[in-house]
Amino acid sequence: MTLAGSADWVRGFPGHPTIVLMEAFRLSNPRIELVLLLAATAVSRFVFRSHYLYDIDSVNFALAMKRFDPRVHQPHPPGYFLYILAGRLLNGIAHDANAALVAMSIAASCGAAVVVACLASDWFGAGAGRFAGLLFLFSPLAWFHGTVALTYIVETFFSALVGYLLWRGKVYAGAVALGLAAGFRPSSLLFLGPLLLFALRGLPRRRQVGSLAVLVATLLAWMLPMVAASGGFHVWWSSLAALWTAVPGKETVVNSSIANSFARLLTIVLICGLCFGCAALLPLFTRSRLPPGIATFIWAWVLPGLLFFTFVFLKFVNSGYLLVLSPPVFAWLGLLAAGWWRSRKAMLTGPIAALCLAANTAVFLFAPFYCSWASVRKFERQLADVVATLPSAGAPGDTLIVGFDSHFMGYRHAGYYLPRYTTIEYPRMRIADGPRIFTMEHRDTSAAREIDSARFTRFVIFPLPDDKSSRDYMAGVDAKLGITGQAGKAFVTGPIGALNLLFPAGGR
Repeated sequence: MTLAGSADWVRGFPGHPTIVLMEAFRLSNPRIELVLLLAATAVSRFVFRSHYLYDIDSVNFALAMKRFDPRVHQPHPPGYFLYILAGRLLNGIAHDANAALVAMSIAASCGAAVVVACLASDWFGAGAGRFAGLLFLFSPLAWFHGTVALTYIVETFFSALVGYLLWRGKVYAGAVALGLAAGFRPSSLLFLGPLLLFALRGLPRRRQVGSLAVLVATLLAWMLPMVAASGGFHVWWSSLAALWTAVPGKETVVNSSIANSFARLLTIVLICGLCFGCAALLPLFTRSRLPPGIATFIWAWVLPGLLFFTFVFLKFVNSGYLLVLSPPVFAWLGLLAAGWWRSRKAMLTGPIAALCLAANTAVFLFAPFYCSWASVRKFERQLADVVATLPSAGAPGDTLIVGFDSHFMGYRHAGYYLPRYTTIEYPRMRIADGPRIFTMEHRDTSAAREIDSARFTRFVIFPLPDDKSSRDYMAGVDAKLGITGQAGKAFVTGPIGALNLLFPAGGR
C-alpha cells in the first residue's frame, strides 16, 4: 500500500474494531494499517502452526537440510535449493526442522499479505488494498499453507513481489526477485517468466537485455552450486526427468484424455473456493470494469499457470500450486469487496462481512479436507500415537518397517520419526538408475536394488491414515502378502521372508 493512499484506509469502514482501536489511541502513522495486517497474519499463522512435518514433501525438505541429494528425493527434484539453504539457516536457531520451515511459511505469509495490499492499493485505491489484505488474511488455503512446512506460500510471496515490482516498472529488481523465487520453488520461473517478458515489451533494448541478463545471473548464482551438490548436471537432470516421467508426465493432455483436463479445470474451481472463500462469490453480486492495462497485466500473470494446471498437471492434494496465481486475484476481489461495501447500507454490510470472515475461518478450522486445521491435528495425533506404540511390535535391531509412498503417514514419516529403525518404501521408486527400494536409516536415504533381509527377522507395516482409500489400498497389500487374521490389531506384521511377495527379486 502506498503511503499516499494509506491515509484513506479508514474511510468507508465505520465501526470496524481496527478503526476504533486506531482512533482510540490516536494512531496517525500512515503505515499503521500495514503493521496491523502483518501482525494479524503472523499471530493467526503462529497460533495454528503445525508441530510435525505434515506432508511427504515436508519430510523430504527436512532430510535435505541434513544432506542434499535429489537422486534419493532429499529433497525431490528439481531441488528447491535456496529453500533448503534458508531452512538450514533457520534450523541453526530453532534446532527443529519443522519449526524452521514453518517459521519461513509464517514470514512468507506476512510478506505476501503486505505486498497484496500494496498491489491492490496501487491499482484500485486504499479501500481495495484494505479488503485485499483482509481477504488474504482470512483465506482458508493461504492460512493453511502459512502453518505447515511446504513451499507454496513462499512462492506466493515471491509471486506478489515479482508482480508488484514489474507493475511499478522496476524490471531489474523484478528480474532478481524472479531468479530468487525459482531458487525456492523452480516452477516460479515457468509461471512468472512470461509476466517478466510481458513487462519488458516496449522498453528500450538496453533495459530488456539488461533485465534478462540480471535474471540469468541470479539463476546461475544458485543453480551452479545446486548442480554441483547434486553430483553434476547429468545426475541432476536425469533425476528430474525420472520423476517427471513417473508422475506428472503420465497425466498431461498429450498422454491422457481431454476428460482429465476438464476434471483438472473443475478441480481449479474447487480450489478457488478454498482459496478465496466467500469472496469467490463477489463477482455474482458486484461488478467493476478493470482498466485495460491492469486487466492485460493480470491475464499475463495468471494465464500461463491456468493453462499448465488445466492441461499438464494438478491434483487436489497439491492445491497450494494455485496460490502462485492468487495475488492479482486477491487484489481484484479487494476492488469488488470495496465496491460492495460502499454500495450497501452500513447496517447490513458489517454483519454480512463478519459472517463471511467467520465462514472462511470455519472452513480453515473444520473443513473435511487435508488442508484444514482439524485435519492437521488429526494427522498429528495419529502420527504421535503410532510413533509411541510401534516399538511394541518389534525392536529396531530385528524389525524392518515397511511404509508407503503416501503424502500422509507414509514411509517418509516412519523413517523420520522412528530413526532407529530401518524403513523401506513400497512400491519401488523408479529413478534414473531404474527401479529402486528407498531405504531410510538415521534420517538418511539410500536406494537399494533388493532388501537386505538377512539383517531382520520380521517386518511391520507403518499404518496409513484411517480413511476408505487407505483401507482399500491396505486390503490389496494384505492380499499380496497372504495375511489374514490380523484384523483389529494395531500393526500388521509378518516374517521377513514374506516381503518377497511385495518385492520379488529383480522386480520392476
